[in-house]
Amino acid sequence: MASEDRESILAKKKRICSAGRVAVNELIKVAEESILSGRLNPDNTTDDGLAADKLTRAAQAKKLAIFDAFEILAKVEEVEKEIEDIENPGKQKDIPGDFTAKRAK
Repeated sequence: MASEDRESILAKKKRICSAGRVAVNELIKVAEESILSGRLNPDNTTDDGLAADKLTRAAQAKKLAIFDAFEILAKVEEVEKEIEDIENPGKQKDIPGDFTAKRAK
């Protein structure tokens, strides 16, 4: 029973990682969208009718989308590494900077 639970947990983690990657792609699309199509007029509006405070909020939303994308991506990569370690228990882990151990093989 524990083995079945473990498999279902791994399957769920894989699905969550896949969904996370989709979310990151959507956040990238948000970040790539242009905030304004024109210039800022002397009265702090744009040709699209956006005021300066709305531009600021739009820029903040883009910043949040970018940081959220990085955070999600980092967590997805961490979980995928954990899954790989569970699925391949005999695989030797690379230790960064362990030059002598790599050369000794």
